[in-house]
Amino acid sequence: MHARTRRNCIIFLPNLLVSSHSLGTMCIGAFIWQAHPLYPLLLIQNRDEYRNRPTKALAWWDVDGVEILGGRDEVGGGTWLACTRQGRVAFLTNVLELHPHPDAKTRGDLPLLFLESTKSPMEFAHELAADAHRYNGFNLIVADIPSKSMVYISNRPMGEPVSIQQVSPGLHVLSNAKLDSPWPKAQRLGKGFKQMLNQYGKTQVMVKEMVEKLMKDKVKADKSKLPGICDLDWEFSLSSVFVEVDTPLGMYGTRSTAALAIRAGGQVSFYENCLEEGVWFERTINYTIN
Repeated sequence: MHARTRRNCIIFLPNLLVSSHSLGTMCIGAFIWQAHPLYPLLLIQNRDEYRNRPTKALAWWDVDGVEILGGRDEVGGGTWLACTRQGRVAFLTNVLELHPHPDAKTRGDLPLLFLESTKSPMEFAHELAADAHRYNGFNLIVADIPSKSMVYISNRPMGEPVSIQQVSPGLHVLSNAKLDSPWPKAQRLGKGFKQMLNQYGKTQVMVKEMVEKLMKDKVKADKSKLPGICDLDWEFSLSSVFVEVDTPLGMYGTRSTAALAIRAGGQVSFYENCLEEGVWFERTINYTIN
């Protein structure tokens, strides 16, 4: 059976029932924080979305007078990964869940709220907690590089207090569950990320090589190890680091890969490989934190 309805945002596939609100930006990212001799922060991330969803590629853009560098969702107006000239960074993933609310506030605004703010990551997190119930499930990481502060925020599990935690120095992986949850794709990416960091040692990390080897990985997980939140076939389709699946609403999968490398001296290199009208385009923007 194949059918679709935009109003209720339900997708019917053979043996598969999926709410398109439960898809959204199903990103995965691995990062090392305050634990590398050259990089206070080194992050690699895939963004998964519908291929036909209008998106602006990596660029500087103005949000209420604040210069923000990142990609931009042209439907909701938000972002999934962005930073500022002042050394503030925010990145976001959605929580995989069965029944998201269709009228919830857009989660892509959350990184922007932090980047526009002058509050510390922890102050921002506690302020956001009061409003977090207005959003579908999210994982948000906000960081201020000059103050060496990074905080993880999540409004799931539903019904529990908002999770706020200082991110410890070290290697972390964020997918569509809690930070460092042992999902198969997260474990696979984390292992590969650690191995490549060890290969480079104390030398400069060749970001494009790392992205090529780790973020185009299409190996699926063993079905017996999937979390079992929704339909098993759908979870299996999303279980690789690089996602590509055909749905009645169009192709869904990895739309862009990004790497954000911030050096101890404040030099920032933001690399993106983005799919635009069926063609992959690379761009890198460099700047120095003010």
